Amino acid sequence: MQQHTIDEILNRPLSQELLARDLARLAYTALDGTPRSIPIGIHWNGREIVMCTPTNAPKLPSLRRNPAVALTIDTESHPPKILLIRGTVELDHVDGIPDEYLQWSGTYEMTPEQRVEWEKQVRSLYDGMVRVVVTPTWVKLIDFENTLPTAVEELMRRQSA
Repeated sequence: MQQHTIDEILNRPLSQELLARDLARLAYTALDGTPRSIPIGIHWNGREIVMCTPTNAPKLPSLRRNPAVALTIDTESHPPKILLIRGTVELDHVDGIPDEYLQWSGTYEMTPEQRVEWEKQVRSLYDGMVRVVVTPTWVKLIDFENTLPTAVEELMRRQSA
């Protein structure tokens, strides 16, 4: 997929709304060759999706071996709004807590007092983390109004032909 197409899709208002959400599902291939899909916190910085994980996370050896991933960010309402992203991860070990981890976690509903206590606990738990950074190489936005899943689009083209 061409970069200008990726940029155009990611800059649509609905894509920006979805990229501002806290959670996505990350799909990757585990070391045993089987697929995995896990919920994970995300932070969109305008170019990349950044996820943070403990340095001993089981997914890290898998991502080092096969960095190809897919992400799904969607809504819970009907019809769902869905942003599908594919890319390759880069892993970046960080001493302390990455800013992105604290930023994405900041949108959960917490009182200021709860936030201070949560951040204190996080800082005491981790002496380092790994930033899992995805630069999108393919994207698709599905809103069921203007855009549909590829298989449905194909069926509709066949019917109208």
